[in-house]
Amino acid sequence: MDQKRTEFIAVGTELLLGQIANTNAQWFSKQLAAYGFNMFHHTVVGDNLQRVKDVFMQAQERSDVVIVSGGLGPTEDDLTREAFQALSNLSLIYDDDAMEKISTFYKKQSLEMTNNNKRQARIFKNAKVLQNKQGMAPGMLVTYKDVLWIFLPGVPTEMKQIATDEVFPYLIRQMSAYEMIESRVLKCIGIGESTLEEELIDVIEQQDNPTIALLSENDGITIRLTVKAANKEQAENKLNQMSQLIYERVGQYIYGSGNDTIERKIIQLLENKGYTISAAESLTGGAFTNTLIKEAGASNVCPGSIISYGTNIKQDVLQISHEIIEQHGVVSESCAVEMAKQVSKRMDTTLGISFTGVAGPSTIEGKEVGTTFISIYANNEQKMVRKFIFSGDRQSIQKKASMKGFELLYHYLME
Repeated sequence: MDQKRTEFIAVGTELLLGQIANTNAQWFSKQLAAYGFNMFHHTVVGDNLQRVKDVFMQAQERSDVVIVSGGLGPTEDDLTREAFQALSNLSLIYDDDAMEKISTFYKKQSLEMTNNNKRQARIFKNAKVLQNKQGMAPGMLVTYKDVLWIFLPGVPTEMKQIATDEVFPYLIRQMSAYEMIESRVLKCIGIGESTLEEELIDVIEQQDNPTIALLSENDGITIRLTVKAANKEQAENKLNQMSQLIYERVGQYIYGSGNDTIERKIIQLLENKGYTISAAESLTGGAFTNTLIKEAGASNVCPGSIISYGTNIKQDVLQISHEIIEQHGVVSESCAVEMAKQVSKRMDTTLGISFTGVAGPSTIEGKEVGTTFISIYANNEQKMVRKFIFSGDRQSIQKKASMKGFELLYHYLME
């Protein structure tokens, strides 16, 4: 598929009006790039039959693979099938499995199914049906005049499920000149995407097989290596060689691989050392602890935390002295150090971590928005305190501060 011209068409007036961001196209392009495939065009078109048909005609002429997202729903403005039928003259039929699924849903809800809901069960005759496990309308694969058309629902969860389960495996099987494609994911934290790219720029520019894709995620940067090979052994050898080269360059930032998360890694490290942890969270408002305890096994290492947002909670619950707050303020290195110490003692944990700062929109104690102090107290000793200036809105600053806490913990526990 390396030479195949692939494009993505998103159907929906709400996308053109800016009511919904076109995240489907972004996600699909990232996924295809991670598999070593390339996207040539992105198009957004509103819910108008002639305009959708015109866009489809253009895609038919210039592309080898066309991915269409949206317009498969039950209402009159869901026109994807009609537009493609006007282009191709292919017959539409009802898919029995989809019809049964829709009917069963309404029966379970004790609701009467309206006729327009049957529209979602329509497929093109001889199309390969793609099972929608998250919703009603199935996806479809249709080949028309040597062009592969892939029709998917516009709801992101539905589109992603169908693409992951059926579309990507199909593309790899049908359109790769190799017997297999293997991927490996390396997870990084503590380095930005641009800096990581700079560290690996010569490797990226010379990439061929494996290919390298850098993807910015909520918990750091992902390096996805994708190799095409004749067999699994050959694929593993190529991935191992490239992984080793990347570790030599930026290994200090790599905390895991595959489905690893930084919070899962922290839990593993704490368990291995027999440590427990608690947090005193002011700026982050519980975001750090919430992220940690989403992982299974968190109860083994985290008995609890204290959200000490107000100054009175810092004083009355954490017992931060009046002198520290009076002399240094709540947004200060001294307050962060004492918060980490006190939460560790009061929760009886090996480690304590604290977050205090200014999330905005206004300054506090003369400190600019984004000012953040994070401290770690461990084994009855103050281990570190760091100052950061994060940019963005309140939620962004809180998220960045929480992730920085995980980063600092990771490096401390790895020492």
